[in-house]
Amino acid sequence: MPVYAYKGMTTAGRTTRGFVDADNARAARAKLRRDGVYPTELTEGGGDAQPTTIEARSKLSFQLPSIRRISGMDLALATRQLSTLVGAGIPLVEALGALAQQVDNARLKSVLARVRDRVNEGGALADALAQSGPFSELYVSMVRAGEAGGALEQVLGRLAEYLESQVRLRNKVGSILIYPAVMFGFALLVVAALVTVVLPQITQLLASLNQELPFYTRAIIAVSNFARDWWWAILLLIGTIALAIRTALQTTGGRETWDRWRLRLPVFGRVVRMLAISRFTRTLSTLLAGGIPIVKSLEISKHVTNNVVISQSVDDAIVSITGGASLAKPLRASGQFPPLVTVMVEVGEQSGELEAMLGKVAETYDEQVETAMTRLTALLEPLLILLMVGMVLVIIFATLVPLLQVTSSLR
Repeated sequence: MPVYAYKGMTTAGRTTRGFVDADNARAARAKLRRDGVYPTELTEGGGDAQPTTIEARSKLSFQLPSIRRISGMDLALATRQLSTLVGAGIPLVEALGALAQQVDNARLKSVLARVRDRVNEGGALADALAQSGPFSELYVSMVRAGEAGGALEQVLGRLAEYLESQVRLRNKVGSILIYPAVMFGFALLVVAALVTVVLPQITQLLASLNQELPFYTRAIIAVSNFARDWWWAILLLIGTIALAIRTALQTTGGRETWDRWRLRLPVFGRVVRMLAISRFTRTLSTLLAGGIPIVKSLEISKHVTNNVVISQSVDDAIVSITGGASLAKPLRASGQFPPLVTVMVEVGEQSGELEAMLGKVAETYDEQVETAMTRLTALLEPLLILLMVGMVLVIIFATLVPLLQVTSSLR
């Protein structure tokens, strides 16, 4: 049954909005009127379709919630609320309906309404989530295991904790990188303004002096003239290079070369490896704790590393485990996982607490990633300032020296 998002007025004259399910738009309006709501706007699919206004059809509506992103925090909060509702003994269909009314994100609201309808029609929650779009394979697999084991509340709680931890790590890394990015952008703007606006005016003054200019001054002037005359070609070249790199990264060989090169970077490679291992171990821990078999858990977890080289190592581990070997041995043989990871995995396998050990590894690497990023930022800040000051000084030196030479020759 289709779901419609509506805006309207109540009999008391108050503005209201929400969702209603009906066979068609006409039936939805009739249902709302019976409830004392007079709709002014009705949108099928919770906003994914084109809105049908009642008061003024010619008025352009620019609501596009279908392209609005569902953030990790929105999904984590919704998962936590659903876990609470299910734990309180509320039937799943009613819990999904209440959750759809509570969330603020328009697209998530629409998705939850569709999930509720599919569950109401007799489908499993995991199947409904898999058919609704934004839910990852990890999410669907965990819910499927929770339904099969009768522990949906606990599984949803673990999923919420996992999503929240990923959001916290992403926010920490992002907040650390904001200042260097702003500084670098400001440096580019200052240099661009000097080269394209200030320097041409000084160039005219230097040319009027009829003096032989130093080679570095001529070089700076040539760069300035080239940037002003061929800026469009520079932007086109940058766009072409970016498109070529993006196309290459979409190939298997290109992506593998790029990921291998990232891991071998002097300082940043260590951070990339720690971040990938943190995601892998936390995801694997969450899946194992949710009752997912280890082979299936590894197949899902390898995708969150965002690194082909490490994913290939996990593939080798899957083959080894299928043949009866332990997990620690192929991970150690790959050379992509530090000794701390392999030792903790080995201890976890021997003690029967593999998911707990993987969780501890993830926590350790989360802290190391944050510490490493903080140190890199502390190093980048003065380097960016020195770079900006150095470029400005070079431009000033290249233009000021000829003027001083002319002034001294006039004395």
